[in-house]
Amino acid sequence: MNESTSYQQIFCQRLKHARLAKGLSQKKLGMLAGIDEFVASTRINRYEQGVHQANIEVVHQLAKALEVPTAYFYTDDDDLALLLFNWERIDPELKRNLLASLKPDL
Repeated sequence: MNESTSYQQIFCQRLKHARLAKGLSQKKLGMLAGIDEFVASTRINRYEQGVHQANIEVVHQLAKALEVPTAYFYTDDDDLALLLFNWERIDPELKRNLLASLKPDL
C-alpha cells in the first residue's frame, strides 16, 4: 500500500478481497458474522465502502467467517497481508519450520 492509503481504506479493500476470494455475497458474509439477515448486505456494503467502521467485535466475527486472522484487515504491508490471508491454509510442517526459523537465538 502506498503512504496515502489510510487504514480505513486498507480495511475496506481487504474485507472485499477476502469476501470475494471466499465466494460470498455481502449478505451471506454478514449472516455468517452474526449480523441480522435483513441488514447484512447493507452493513457489509457500508463497511466495504468505508461509510461505516466495524467495531472490533464485528471485525473478529468477520475474520472468523472469512477464516483469516484479524490482523489481515489492518496491516499496511501487502506481503504480510498475503501471508496472513493464507496462514490457515499453509501446511502445518511448513508453518512450524517457518516459525522455528524466526525464533531468536538466546
